[in-house]
Amino acid sequence: MRIIVDVMGGDNAPLETVKGVCAAAAEYNASYIIVGDKPQIEKIAEENGLDLRRFEIVHTETVIGMEDDPLSVVRAKSDSSMSVGLRLLAEGKGDAFVSTGNTGALFTGATLIVRKIKGIQRAALAMMLPTDPPLLLLDCGANVVVNDEYLEQFAVMGSAYMKKMYRLEAPRVGLLNNGTEECKGTELQITAYKRLSVCDRIHFVGNVEGHAIPQNVCDVLVTDGFTGNVVLKTIEGVSKLLMHSMKDIFYANALTKMSALMVKSRVDDFKKRFDATEHGGAPLLGISRPVIKAHGSSNANAFKNAIRQAIAYGNSGVIYDIVDAAAEFAAAKKAAKEAEAISEK
Repeated sequence: MRIIVDVMGGDNAPLETVKGVCAAAAEYNASYIIVGDKPQIEKIAEENGLDLRRFEIVHTETVIGMEDDPLSVVRAKSDSSMSVGLRLLAEGKGDAFVSTGNTGALFTGATLIVRKIKGIQRAALAMMLPTDPPLLLLDCGANVVVNDEYLEQFAVMGSAYMKKMYRLEAPRVGLLNNGTEECKGTELQITAYKRLSVCDRIHFVGNVEGHAIPQNVCDVLVTDGFTGNVVLKTIEGVSKLLMHSMKDIFYANALTKMSALMVKSRVDDFKKRFDATEHGGAPLLGISRPVIKAHGSSNANAFKNAIRQAIAYGNSGVIYDIVDAAAEFAAAKKAAKEAEAISEK
């Protein structure tokens, strides 16, 4: 497998991203194309004792910043590291693409350059939440406005992902809402509930309230991108609060420090579970080739794990399952239109 990496996007690029891809190359069986400013990359490698001989480097000086218009990926900055990397993926020069850059630009570029799977209305940003067991949340920010058909497709794509990546036979799918009753929510939630209830490609378990997210009531949780992003950022904030609170408790005095040593392995496991750097990145489900969005503030370990996820996603066969589902969606839509046309005659 060949992984294309944009090492110029994100808050800590290119230092942490270059270190991350070098760490990935030492650990995972894949080849790599690094896209970015070659002199900067070589300087970082020299200063940090990193060996770049096994990498192909594609030089570009332009970077899409976090404040740039998402459309700049195909317009003003079409020569950026993100744009070049996505084109390489679309041309078949690599098998997956990873970037820590501007989320909106990555979503736009993946949609317009790599292209969506035929029949999929909108791609979705999917993220694993640090619950026990892990929970897939989508959309996490790609689509602020959605309709019930989009949510159905998100549910099917998320279910396909959990089946292949987590070996779940029938992933439980929930709809994020402000109540569990079928009649709760806005018109969107009510119509989406009805649509999900009759979708035979998923195991729908109904509405899920916010407080139930960590209570193992579903394996896939679907919502619009605005709400999903708020949920994701809230969980990240609460996780940091838990870590700081735990540190304050264990470092309060000599006795608590001794207690911390006694349970160190359990505490380390707990911290690892809530450490965003361990979870890699978020796949853009619905794009025809694997595209992974790593966290904008990724350190080397987080970027390495995003590459690990790209390799696993590329090898999983999830995209083929989504292609099959999209074909069914298209066939059902065509049949419905034909039936409607006949009834009007």
